[in-house]
Amino acid sequence: MFFDAFGTDSFLLLTALLLFSGVIVAKFSSRWGIPALILFIMVGMLFGSEGLGIVYFSDASVAQTIGVFALVIILFEGGLHTKWATVRSVAVPSLSLATIGVLITSLIVGFAAYLLFDLGWLESFLFGAIVGSTDAAAVFAALKERNIKAKMGATLEAESGTNDPMAVFLTLSVIELITSEESSIWMLIPTFFLQMGLGIAIGLALGKIASFSINRIKLDSSALYPIFSVAFALATYSITTFSGGSGFLGVYVAALVIGNSELTYRYSIFQFNEGFAWMAQILMFVILGLYVFPSELFTGIIMLNGLLLAVVLILIARPIAVFLSLLGMNYSTKEKLFVSWAGLRGAVPIVLATFPIVEGLDNSQGLFNLVFFVVLTSALVQGSTISLVAKKMKLVGPKKDVPHHSIELISMGKAKAEMIQYQTNAESAVVGKKLHEVSFPNRANISAIIRDNEVITPYGETEIHSGDFLYILVEEKYKEQLKRTLEKRVKRSKARQKEKDA
Repeated sequence: MFFDAFGTDSFLLLTALLLFSGVIVAKFSSRWGIPALILFIMVGMLFGSEGLGIVYFSDASVAQTIGVFALVIILFEGGLHTKWATVRSVAVPSLSLATIGVLITSLIVGFAAYLLFDLGWLESFLFGAIVGSTDAAAVFAALKERNIKAKMGATLEAESGTNDPMAVFLTLSVIELITSEESSIWMLIPTFFLQMGLGIAIGLALGKIASFSINRIKLDSSALYPIFSVAFALATYSITTFSGGSGFLGVYVAALVIGNSELTYRYSIFQFNEGFAWMAQILMFVILGLYVFPSELFTGIIMLNGLLLAVVLILIARPIAVFLSLLGMNYSTKEKLFVSWAGLRGAVPIVLATFPIVEGLDNSQGLFNLVFFVVLTSALVQGSTISLVAKKMKLVGPKKDVPHHSIELISMGKAKAEMIQYQTNAESAVVGKKLHEVSFPNRANISAIIRDNEVITPYGETEIHSGDFLYILVEEKYKEQLKRTLEKRVKRSKARQKEKDA
């Protein structure tokens, strides 16, 4: 084999080639209109034993471990960038989709599998449970660069970030029912509430501890803070799981708390985790591509059965689940149809499909291939048409831009000074004023202004325009005062605007 012939050097070269390939296909995925996960999986297949024959990989437990690790990193990064102010308004419908919606989807797909194939009830519902949830990695990636309306984007991101625990619970519960005669459905109900409750509680607690620790601890290098945050993500998953809770839910809740807290080294933490999440996503999908064998996946029976189940999932189960889960909530029919269509499947079902293999269940490899084909179909058909469907349904929002709030750009370490980035908008009180007319706190100086992608060197007569990025150097102890000043000015501006409108 390749590794036997060349050893460690070949492994490093192969890793570099895989990362190069992942970065290149990520660049072209949006241009081609193909979801990145499809291309990452194709890279894995290309390098696999039935492609170029460079790597032979068939260890389900290793694939499962890598998949869980990657999902933790992806969920953590997604939670960091999720704004509570946006999610709060869709919290109830998102949680309904993440629980009731996943259960209804799993039951309908499981019933269809029972009618279509020669499977028992439990085996059929195991398949339904595995494909029941939308995928955070796929949804975050699909929506990141698309200008979907805020309400739709927030609903889908919150759902995908919180429905993995439900899918994991259902999958493991059905496996337990299959393998243990002592288990019963009634015994599993209190387990569900225990797992979800512990996931939320531990996630909240560790998120608060992480935010406090990041702001209080003094490390010698700013590069250590992002690593510190990742350590909290991994610790949250492990502690929650060891406690009997849902590790995935704990990670997402902790990330929400951290991301919506005031953080020192915020920019460094966010940038590092975004890059790390991309690497985790590339690694996970490439490994899953290596694990699957095209000669077993693209057979007539797998493709036919997979297409039938994909049709049931996409056109029947998901819409019914969405409409029932959002019953009585403030969503129009068009919005419900869009949420139905944007329920992408991705890494989570494929990773969950390795659990029956690890447990040694009968026909588990065939089940894995079937799940894999359904995921490919969902990602390719739905993922490549999200923007088109949103446009047709007139659910396209304004072009995405950098959020209007201050974020840390650079921390000066022992100098205890930070460079703050702040973007003005039409309601900012400082807009239209010259710098010498604005009363900033002491020890705060505007170092640069970015306007229309050009750097402007500021001086007293420089006028501030709407949309300008102000880079303000401030001592750490005056940071809160600067923030209060900026927010106070925005509030005053809004009040004046209301008076003017009246």
